Amino acid sequence: MAWSGIVLRFSRKKTKVLAFMGCSEWLPPLGSRHVSTASPKSKHGLQFNPSKVVVLVKTTRYEFEQQRYSYAGLSEGDLKRLLALKGSSYNGLLEKHNIHTRNVEHVVDSLRKEGIEVRVVNRREYDEETVRWADAIISAGGDGTMLLAASKVLDQSKPVFGVNTDPERSEGHLCLPVHYTYSFSEALQKLCSGHFRWKWRQRIRIYLEGTGVNPVPVDLHEEQLSLENYNSAHHIRMTETWPKDTPGVHLIPVRALNEVFIGESLSSRASYYELSVDDGPWEKLKNSGLNVCTGTGSKAWSYNINKLSYQSVEDILMLAKKYRKLDFSADKKLVEMVTNEYNDSLLINPEEPIMIFSIREPIVNRIFSSSEQHGFTKKICIRSRCWDACMVVDGGSSIEFNDGALATLVVNKDDALRTVQLED
Repeated sequence: MAWSGIVLRFSRKKTKVLAFMGCSEWLPPLGSRHVSTASPKSKHGLQFNPSKVVVLVKTTRYEFEQQRYSYAGLSEGDLKRLLALKGSSYNGLLEKHNIHTRNVEHVVDSLRKEGIEVRVVNRREYDEETVRWADAIISAGGDGTMLLAASKVLDQSKPVFGVNTDPERSEGHLCLPVHYTYSFSEALQKLCSGHFRWKWRQRIRIYLEGTGVNPVPVDLHEEQLSLENYNSAHHIRMTETWPKDTPGVHLIPVRALNEVFIGESLSSRASYYELSVDDGPWEKLKNSGLNVCTGTGSKAWSYNINKLSYQSVEDILMLAKKYRKLDFSADKKLVEMVTNEYNDSLLINPEEPIMIFSIREPIVNRIFSSSEQHGFTKKICIRSRCWDACMVVDGGSSIEFNDGALATLVVNKDDALRTVQLED
């Protein structure tokens, strides 16, 4: 019997792998259900004419190392020798820093030539007042800088987009295409002439309630925290800025553009919590943590948690052939086709108001279950049974999440981030 294909379906409830014999048609990939990404023409009256723009610049590794040892009053020569002892190249870090600086200057010069007032800020200077001042926010760095830029913008009228200032070292998935790094004036002309479309990236909002909760997040962008300092920061924030056992439901003042991760602070400790998906039954879970992402984040951590390797798919196909006595050849082409089809089904459009949850390394026994290791959802509730856990939003904001706390994660259209997609 001829083997004609494998159909993979990652439904909004669960993932299923269905093997059919004699089936010549493949299900359309999840992407075919995405909303249209066609760019409107300038005749539609689309305009980008800001008078004031904030350019948020990343802290380069060279700057970080300088700041890290500033208390010791090290000279450049001392810093160079210290980095050499650590196996890092001073000259390499300085070169990358200079590349980033030149690209930032190019962006700023291009804006000012158009008569736009520019305020250049670093992450320590980037605050709510700065965001209110600007008509638009441009991040100059990589994806991390873009996430930081988005974290303080709750106003849908304020566009946010990124320029990758170090394409050799940073993927820049959330930034403009790489060639605009070196020709930002071209991107600016397209924006000002309306040759783009607004891209509304959905975000996750978090409601927190329960005993001993503190809805004020610790900003992890402020400094590189050790575990001890990290726990201390949470303790100080809890005791000084928020009374314990405050009743009611609290809306966390940040939105997740990529993902929310929930788990114990000590990675070697299992995370214990209860989970309800789309108002379904509660399930006791123990695992390495929970990742809940948007369509934007579906290409990031979530994808790498759930993707299959070519080797795994090849092994599964060979087992299917063995136990069902199927007549097909698991050649490289078939393995690649099946693997790519499955992995593509893990992605959703950033504008689709839906989330993907992923349970990392679930423990399954007579006490704990894990009926779904990943899936799509519009609402997810988590009740913490952890001792020293947190919710981390986009790797930059941390909220304490211990026993007695209840979090509800949803996507609300009012939280969508206004970004841009330029015409080709």
